[in-house]
Amino acid sequence: MKNLVIVESPSKSHTIEKYLGNDYKVLSSKGHIRDLATTGKGGLGVDIDNGFTPTYIPMKGKSKVINELKSEVKKSSKVILATDPDREGEAISWHLKEVLGIKDADYERVVFNEITENAIKEAFKNPRKIDMDLVRSQEARRILDRIFGFRASTFAKMKTLGDHAGRVQSPTLRLIVDREREIQNFVPEEYYTIEADFKEFKAELKKYEGKDIKVTSKVQADEIISKLSNAYNIENIETVEKPDKSEPPFTTSTMTQMSLNKLGFPSKKTMSVAQKLYEGIDLGSERTGIISYMRTDSVRLSDVFVSDVRRYITNNYGKEYLGYVKSAKKNDNVQDAHEAIRPTSIDRTPESIKKYLTPDEFKLYSLIYYRTLASLMADARTNNTTIDLENRGYLFRATGKVYTFDGYLKVYKDYKDIKDIVLPDYSNYKSSVLVSRGVEAKQHFTEPKPRYTEASLIKEMEKNGIGRPSTYAAIIDRIKDGYVTVKEKKFIPTDAGFDVSDKLEEFFKPVVNIKYTAEMEENLDSIADGKIVWNEMLTNFWKLFSSMLDKAMKEAKKNPPKETGEYCPECGEPLVVRKGKFGEFTACSNYPKCKYTKKEEKKVKEICDCPKCGQKIVEKKSKRGKVFYGCSNYPKCDFALWDKPTGDFCPNCNSLLVEKKGKITCSSCDYEE
Repeated sequence: MKNLVIVESPSKSHTIEKYLGNDYKVLSSKGHIRDLATTGKGGLGVDIDNGFTPTYIPMKGKSKVINELKSEVKKSSKVILATDPDREGEAISWHLKEVLGIKDADYERVVFNEITENAIKEAFKNPRKIDMDLVRSQEARRILDRIFGFRASTFAKMKTLGDHAGRVQSPTLRLIVDREREIQNFVPEEYYTIEADFKEFKAELKKYEGKDIKVTSKVQADEIISKLSNAYNIENIETVEKPDKSEPPFTTSTMTQMSLNKLGFPSKKTMSVAQKLYEGIDLGSERTGIISYMRTDSVRLSDVFVSDVRRYITNNYGKEYLGYVKSAKKNDNVQDAHEAIRPTSIDRTPESIKKYLTPDEFKLYSLIYYRTLASLMADARTNNTTIDLENRGYLFRATGKVYTFDGYLKVYKDYKDIKDIVLPDYSNYKSSVLVSRGVEAKQHFTEPKPRYTEASLIKEMEKNGIGRPSTYAAIIDRIKDGYVTVKEKKFIPTDAGFDVSDKLEEFFKPVVNIKYTAEMEENLDSIADGKIVWNEMLTNFWKLFSSMLDKAMKEAKKNPPKETGEYCPECGEPLVVRKGKFGEFTACSNYPKCKYTKKEEKKVKEICDCPKCGQKIVEKKSKRGKVFYGCSNYPKCDFALWDKPTGDFCPNCNSLLVEKKGKITCSSCDYEE
């Protein structure tokens, strides 16, 4: 009888099975196998009155997988649960154990941070049992999100222009709404900069008689310029050597930010490509994971990996390029169970495996590889020069920056904007006076803080402790569903976004504010550490939330239906937009006296972006009436599918995933979730 190993992903199972040999059979659960039911009081699947006891049911389409796994368990001498090394992975292992009826004596739990032969074999030498504290933490999060999501979404549907709300999505949406209001209320202030132009550089006015100066009008600027001569006294020249330090290796947050800024990948795409790099790439002679686990908030690197990198740097660049290990800030709320996101082998350069990677995989792997390598290389060094010039009490300053040693920029310059600003060398200058070619005043206006991009929003979420690495992409996806529009990569709240956020702020502020959300994350961490009882935390939350919910449902005024500007052809009253079971529709405002409903022209249903040309994939019908999904840019683009695309990409081949017979499968290969 073989040992049965269960992982989440089919592609991961193929990679691991090759390492373990003939005594092992590796199968996949294809992700989660069960979730909370939608039965019971309020359809929550949670018995609030009985210690928050959850009721779980198999997920749709998972019966076949469960039955296959049950059959294999019976034929196996031992079961090894090898799901992901985080709380969600721990919970999946527990659900598998429960559903498959595995006894405590008949299973082992193994975890690994990378899918390489050495890491897998080492993990199997050190098995353990399921950590129920981690499971309870994940379970508490799921129950929290279910209770808040179901109940607050009901409130949103009844009392706002929106139709959904989430425990973590709501404070995140608030960030966007607050920023937009700052922009709307911002009053720009005029100011001027004054620059003296010399042949080889320009110097800007900084002080008057030793004090900082602010020029706020053209009259003031003109008056200053009228007082100046064209001769400037060299008052001070100073050159200071400064280090330019590399950044630490990637966490999930910093990877998604950098990937968006440098590669143009949305967070959802970044995580999809990273998943493939983690689970395993066929490199011809072997199939192996080429990056470590990609859901992490730690910048730690293993001692063995650091040693390998130091050897690589010495051999390829010289000892002078050796740097030091970057560490997290002392006050960072970091779960250090994992390493940072890094390549599994520093000797596996991007260029050496380029032919085995898709273009997107190569771009992201290169970004991860060189960020990690740069983090352990020496600081670059710069000479920073300042020249102060005096003219009738006014001090002008010019600054220069010259790189004297490239350090980590030897490998990272493509990902960082660097530029030498060279100032003339006046150390042997015979005169102490420079003559300008002219002086110019430039008008400026102060600007508000910019709107959030996906990258800056994730950075703000991380800073405020909102969510965790595995949740960033999902939270942003949910907000995009009706609550923001994206223009030039920046988030702008919709009317529904404003309305939902404002009403949640009015009635649920104690539980949707940033501080409380961050405290809940800390409580979930404490449950994982065995310091807090999971359902006691839920009890405290429910006492607070339920009282606010009751008040909100009674006191919140429902928004009046929005008038369309048209009038009812039957009674002459204004037509309004109403919410119905199947979405919005236009009807008479005089309902129920007048039951006129406008027949709407069928709108083209946009599904997702076309992977071929970037336009929209829309729902269409063939000549025989069969629904298919094709590019709106037809006939210029002929991309089409019979099955409905999800908008996500396959971790194996990066093609679109589609919905097929209740399952999520790849449109090109045999991948199935």
